[in-house]
Amino acid sequence: MKTPLSGFFVVLFFTLIASAQDWPEYRGPTADGLSQSTGLPLEWSESRNVSWKTAIHGRAWSSPVVFGDQVWLTTATEDGTSLFVLCLDRSSGEILLDRRIFAIPQPRPLGNSINSYATPSPVIEDGRVYVHFGSYGTAALDTSTFETVWLRQDLPCDHWRGPASSPILWEDLIILTMDGANVQYIAALDKSTGRNRWVAFRSADYGDLGDDGRPKLGGDMRKAYNTPFVISHGGREQLISPAAKAAYAYDPRTGREIWHVRHGGHSSATRPLYLDGIVAVNTGYVGSDHELWGVRVDGEGDVTESHVAWKYRRGSPRRSSPVLVDGRLYMISDKGVATCVDFATGREIWKGRIGGNHSASAIFADGRIHFSSEEGVSTLIRPGNSLDILATNRLDGGFMASPAVAGSSLFLRSKTHLYRIDDGD
Repeated sequence: MKTPLSGFFVVLFFTLIASAQDWPEYRGPTADGLSQSTGLPLEWSESRNVSWKTAIHGRAWSSPVVFGDQVWLTTATEDGTSLFVLCLDRSSGEILLDRRIFAIPQPRPLGNSINSYATPSPVIEDGRVYVHFGSYGTAALDTSTFETVWLRQDLPCDHWRGPASSPILWEDLIILTMDGANVQYIAALDKSTGRNRWVAFRSADYGDLGDDGRPKLGGDMRKAYNTPFVISHGGREQLISPAAKAAYAYDPRTGREIWHVRHGGHSSATRPLYLDGIVAVNTGYVGSDHELWGVRVDGEGDVTESHVAWKYRRGSPRRSSPVLVDGRLYMISDKGVATCVDFATGREIWKGRIGGNHSASAIFADGRIHFSSEEGVSTLIRPGNSLDILATNRLDGGFMASPAVAGSSLFLRSKTHLYRIDDGD
């Protein structure tokens, strides 16, 4: 006899199967780097297990998204004057669309060698893909006809070092993060029309005004590069959004601030993770402001003194987002030191050097954690009580973009190419 519970597990099973076939946004179907895929290759190289390799013009660090038989990504000219959207055939790697979606006459210089003008990743759903280049432009495209559905170029933000926060979809909204030197806010747009539904400005006291009443350093200490994350706790959804000087929780339907925790840092970039009433947020990029905090999410208002469960600094990443597997955080520092931390307490379990420089976020798929370096090395480790390296694989070009997993394939974007990797052994 079929029971409601058995029906639930049938729905859950097919949901997990469907999610394993696609990678719809930065950090995947569950927005945390976890994949349900199996049958993935353990080893690969330029001459082994590469199903296809397609050159991608320009300079861009956005991660690919995969839906159905399509792979989408963005790119830009090195000077940022032309911003592009690309669609590739999932099976062959053939470029189906390569369109300049925005022309920018005078983009602000990046001022660093780390970022690009096309770092935010697209987000995709059935029939629509959304591409975002910060204040330079946001667009929705029909994935069947490749026609542009709507465009926005009127959302202000001086990103200072270039845009990096990726858009997310939630219900009928596309949510954008604009933490610049001049303005700092979250904007929720109607995903069908691109029109504003709500805007929430950051409430932090930045404490950086000079004698002339203007922010010191041109507002450099006000910017951030995070991508938010929606959680459900106690029957209430919260949009978790780290920023400069504070991390916030908002009601994703209205933009109302629920709580915030003050931390004093700036330029934080790693995406939050959540488990059992605690969210892990990165506080900053520089010096003593660079920490990972565990914050309980059941508070209201300013929770700085009441809801910080733990703080971890030694080796916490500044750019690469961690993964959470079986109650443990696995992360890689910018300089290649891997660390395992208990999520509930922030207690360090182990630490070990892998090497390389790391910006791409970690993923967990088919029982393995993947760390991808700027030198093109993918190090696969087994989660557990010590550092257990399973394989070390190298591709040309190096990785800034994070991996995508769909079906039994890895989609790896190097600085010059997009690869599809399959187990052909």
